[in-house]
Amino acid sequence: MRKKVLVAMSGGVDSSVAALLLKNEGYEVAGVTMCLGIKTEDDAKCCGASAIDDAKRVCDWLQIPHYVFDYASQLEDKVIANFISEYQKGRTPNPCVECNRHLKFGTLLDKALMLDFDFLATGHYAAIEKNDDGYCLTRPKDKKKDQTYFLYSIPYKRLGHILFPLARLTKDEVRELATKHALPVAAKQESQDICFVTQKNSQEFLLERVQEIKPGPIVDLNGKVLGQHRGIIFHTIGQRGGLGISNPTPLYVVSIDPVKNRIAVGEKKDLMGKALVASYVNMLAENWPAQVHAKIRYRKKEALCEVKSEHDKLKVTFAEEQEAITPGQSVVFYDHDRVLGGGIIDEVLMKGK
Repeated sequence: MRKKVLVAMSGGVDSSVAALLLKNEGYEVAGVTMCLGIKTEDDAKCCGASAIDDAKRVCDWLQIPHYVFDYASQLEDKVIANFISEYQKGRTPNPCVECNRHLKFGTLLDKALMLDFDFLATGHYAAIEKNDDGYCLTRPKDKKKDQTYFLYSIPYKRLGHILFPLARLTKDEVRELATKHALPVAAKQESQDICFVTQKNSQEFLLERVQEIKPGPIVDLNGKVLGQHRGIIFHTIGQRGGLGISNPTPLYVVSIDPVKNRIAVGEKKDLMGKALVASYVNMLAENWPAQVHAKIRYRKKEALCEVKSEHDKLKVTFAEEQEAITPGQSVVFYDHDRVLGGGIIDEVLMKGK
């Protein structure tokens, strides 16, 4: 009997080619689109009404079933609420990590298994390998498109039910396949923004959703008041512009204190931190090398570090100081191309030392 795969389809090129590849490999394939209740006029946005239409057109083209599941309330409860709450706490969240944790590889995977599918597949650029020790989440062929940073939160026990068909392809090769097979979305541009932020930017989204935004002081590292901020939700660690402060040297947001409603600024050197503490840890490997590499943001280059477990948290000490370690962001650990696990940054240690 053929293995059954449910493919999460956003109406974009990547997930469409993922479905194409799986069908050509002989799987029994169906597509599913999560209706997130997002109203947008931007055709490039995933998850909007036009995305559902595009996914259906691709499924019709591939002659596979297409389902639409309502995930609007789950997006609101598990992702958007966290996004707002984190900014209110002076932290900078990563909603894609939470969406993958709770929605795609949480309840959607549960739904797929309940419907007797063997696997859930997505168009992520990542790989899952099986060896004698079990399953491994690893980087894909296209290192420029590597999305493993956003996927570290998948529980280890779920890896065996997930397929990433684009693992061995580059983005250019995916585009070529879409064109070669005349997929209806072959020329569709890529979505880059946070799907639920339909406003100009995250600040405008937060302005609409947060009822009480209080201004407060901007201080230097000695506590001297230099100016006023409009609200801590508009700022993040490492931010340079938008402070409204005149100074002989550039100033950057160094820390955010939600209790005192205060933002501290300093010079670029004051952004450096040697260590961090992470919580909400997810481990994808049992045995770690003495030294591993960690990424503290998606676009940051990974850095050599040592990791120690402290109760349910991890203390991470870097070989060299890192710039703008940001609470709320994820720290993800690698051993070469293998993802060892990750967590949410809670605290920066030894800043400026």
